[in-house]
Amino acid sequence: MQVPDYNWLGAGVRTRPAYDGSAAHETEPIPSVRYFGKPWFARTTQGILEGGARVAVTPDFHLGAQIAYEGGRKSSEAAFLASRNVPDINPGASAGVHAEWDARLGPAPTTLLARFRQFLESDRGAQADLRFTAGVFGSRIFSAALFFQGTWANTKSNQSFYGITPDVSASTGLPEYAPGGGLLYTTGGMLWEVDLSRSWIVVGNLEARLLHGAAAGSPLVERATSRYASASLAYRWY
Repeated sequence: MQVPDYNWLGAGVRTRPAYDGSAAHETEPIPSVRYFGKPWFARTTQGILEGGARVAVTPDFHLGAQIAYEGGRKSSEAAFLASRNVPDINPGASAGVHAEWDARLGPAPTTLLARFRQFLESDRGAQADLRFTAGVFGSRIFSAALFFQGTWANTKSNQSFYGITPDVSASTGLPEYAPGGGLLYTTGGMLWEVDLSRSWIVVGNLEARLLHGAAAGSPLVERATSRYASASLAYRWY
């Protein structure tokens, strides 16, 4: 898969767990965007919907700051939560910084991204990502890349998503749980792209995610492994 030298904007559908750790799945509409200007950018290609500004330190190395959409958790989407009246977590946003290095390992284009995210709702804490992507196939019509990511969460972040406070324990019947920080999950999968014409493409991903540590031990977790898949039709311009 070649590093794209074009932008795109589109929409599609995604199947995802109700929350990481849930046995229930949901299908939802999603945006798909890749835009790089100078200095502004917006993208969904690095695991989250984010946008901001970045500067080139060298031709292959960029530093930037971003605002990102952060999903929540709806009890109505998971019977396990709904039957216990577990409170919802509303979607929110984060602000952070990142460093990104684009290079080649032999013929393969690669990207290494380090990203820090602080939730704007301070009680939801902070997370950090390290993500590696490498192109594995490219032709005139179809291209694909593999990606691997580790995400770390501080104590506030794990507590907000996977903790059970005394009040919640009393109302749900679940045992109290106070997770600490550490490795939240590892994930890996494939990004793919199909060219329909010069102006239209279909892009998507397949992903498997594994919870670790304090999050995986939460009474809210039904299973440690989650699966994601998406496909979007997008308009492309150069």
